[in-house]
Amino acid sequence: MIRNGKVVILVLAAVAAGIVLSAGFNVSPIARALLGEKEKPAAVPAAAGLRMLPVDIPQLFKEVSPAVVNISTTQVVKLNRPRMRNPFGQQDQFDEFFNNFFGRMPKEQKRKSLGSGFIVSPDGYILTNNHVVEKADEVTVTLLDKEEFKAKVVGIDPKTDIALIKIDAKKKLAYVALGDSDKLDVGEWVVAIGNPFGLGHTVTAGIVSAKGRIIGSGPYDDFIQTDASINPGNSGGPLFNLKGEVVGINSAIIQGGQGIGFATPIQLAKSVLDQLKDKGKVTRGWLGVYIQRLTPEAAENLGLSGRHGALVSDVTSGGPAEKAGIRSGDVIVAFNGKEIRDEHDLPQAVASTKPGKAVDVRLLREGKEMTIAATIAEMEGEPGKPAVGHDLPKNLGLTVQDITPEIAQRFEMENTKGVVVTGVADGSPAEDAGFNEGDIIRAIVRQNKRNPVTSAAEFAKLVKKFQSDKTMLFLVERGDARVLLTVKNR
Repeated sequence: MIRNGKVVILVLAAVAAGIVLSAGFNVSPIARALLGEKEKPAAVPAAAGLRMLPVDIPQLFKEVSPAVVNISTTQVVKLNRPRMRNPFGQQDQFDEFFNNFFGRMPKEQKRKSLGSGFIVSPDGYILTNNHVVEKADEVTVTLLDKEEFKAKVVGIDPKTDIALIKIDAKKKLAYVALGDSDKLDVGEWVVAIGNPFGLGHTVTAGIVSAKGRIIGSGPYDDFIQTDASINPGNSGGPLFNLKGEVVGINSAIIQGGQGIGFATPIQLAKSVLDQLKDKGKVTRGWLGVYIQRLTPEAAENLGLSGRHGALVSDVTSGGPAEKAGIRSGDVIVAFNGKEIRDEHDLPQAVASTKPGKAVDVRLLREGKEMTIAATIAEMEGEPGKPAVGHDLPKNLGLTVQDITPEIAQRFEMENTKGVVVTGVADGSPAEDAGFNEGDIIRAIVRQNKRNPVTSAAEFAKLVKKFQSDKTMLFLVERGDARVLLTVKNR
């Protein structure tokens, strides 16, 4: 979508080098050629020379571009009209005078934006980004031949930023083939087609720069990074492999970055496509765990030699994980037969699992591997609570406060057990561990056992009890997340 921001112009510059002819100087092959000198052919590594694309890009564009569409949206926004007050009363007459003198201000305004999409079936279903069509009152689709259609939003999934819309063209439409993004290789050529800055069908080419990029857009980050030029307005458009198959949905750019664009893998879109079409939304599996990165310090504290897997910081009361026997401090290394390399793998694996399905969860606990059976539930609303605070432990660099009824009411906290962090000393072990003001400390975890924190006094006792350990693990609630923070004792 086109938003306010800078337009970054990339300039390709040819570098001209001066030619110096002198005894003892090495003259480049290019210089020799310019001088008419002949040189014996030399073997040049393929990577050092110009690499030709192994496909006819113009032909590929001709074949797939009829299925690529431009999307424009209109949103009606109500304006908060400033109300001028008459200091002498008679407000109605004053309003009339103000309107007559300055003109009547509009009560609403239309906002327009642009994006891209691609047709995935001959009956007019189109995939795009959710942010292209969200909150739109009117969606217009323009085909390559400039034919326009009003589109209906069939389904949206904000968590993956994917949307499905539909047009009724009264004819069979050209559509694209969906490829397999899992089979993409870093360095592989890709082609992007879209509507950058409203310029219409534009094609750019580049390579896959990286896979599995995390850019902080949501819980299911798994982006393809490409240096194919992507700009505002490309959002929702297709990223093709050289077979003409869609392997990604162009979704994001880094403002000011050159040659850095991101595309949602088409496998992720394929996993939600049927649900968007049938139900208009996505139903996901839910395990009921709070997870985080397994740091070397946490691995040492838990007696683990490896650093592979997702660390369970806490489990939701009454959730599938708790019922299955999964505990805080467990490290999940496999889910339903799929290896879990880090904390980013697990949410996607769980979310794609059908609610009600029984799965095997392989985990490490106290250095031992075990497998636990869990029945996946349906994901609903995700919990989250904030906080504020006042005083305690000096050796950690923390000040804490009991959760008073006032604090609980203010922040709508159902669980009042624990303490609120109200201060973090500069350069302290607590600061090094990542504590923030407003964190809620629920427990101290030691050898996979949770020691609940019920008050500031109880917190002080536990800290004193465990301060001889090399490290301490604190179960912390922060906004929508629960994390384990590792403090190194000094």
